[in-house]
Amino acid sequence: MDRHTPEQRRKNMQAVKCRDTSIEVLLRRELWARGIRYRKNVKSICGKPDIAFKGKKVAVFCDSEFFHGYDWEHKKDEIKSNRDFWIPKIERNIERDKEVNEALEADGWVVLRFWGNEIKRNVSACADRIVSTLEDKT
Repeated sequence: MDRHTPEQRRKNMQAVKCRDTSIEVLLRRELWARGIRYRKNVKSICGKPDIAFKGKKVAVFCDSEFFHGYDWEHKKDEIKSNRDFWIPKIERNIERDKEVNEALEADGWVVLRFWGNEIKRNVSACADRIVSTLEDKT
């Protein structure tokens, strides 16, 4: 049972952003401070990566734990309301992430995915991994 009215729930869900989320901005600021330049949310690249390096063919995705199914086998039991909607939706997101990874890798891209907590906990290590990948692609 939802604790919010349909109008309140609608307003809450409309506030969920798909671009410029806090984890994306945090990682992008770290890269920018290091002098690393990038493209963001490039529509012409499969999966519209959050950060892309087109010349080097490196795609970076910043995945939130809830919407992308972090530790899904345990977490799906914690969903209490509207399970008939959320479980198939998140499982489809997980499947789509795999499809995007496979399509990009088949086209010669390197795909890096970071969980939100990983970025929040140690943004410097995430940026180091991106820089290392970019250097390997030279």
